[in-house]
Amino acid sequence: MFTIGGIQLKVKVNRHAAKVMNQMLDKANDGEMLRVYITEHHGNHAHYDLKLDKQTEHDEIVQSDKDIPVLLDKRDAEFLDGVWVQYFHLPQPGFVIYNPSKEHHHH
Repeated sequence: MFTIGGIQLKVKVNRHAAKVMNQMLDKANDGEMLRVYITEHHGNHAHYDLKLDKQTEHDEIVQSDKDIPVLLDKRDAEFLDGVWVQYFHLPQPGFVIYNPSKEHHHH
């Protein structure tokens, strides 16, 4: 377990996201895991995405609240700790990933 100042990194996943994430993992190549990563950040908030990737020396494997292991880059821990991965079918199918401890930002 990776901790920053004694705090364990956390990832929350809603049940729809857990189902889709497990489907993604079923199709993954050997050694690939799910990674939540920052696509860009501005000051106090960031934009996130999800992909299959291999672990690097900068990553920590964090068990989500739905017991799905997720790769997080420790160098971005400030923005990745507490990230919430959700999946919605409407208005169009897709992941919504944000960190409630940072500014909530919609497009």
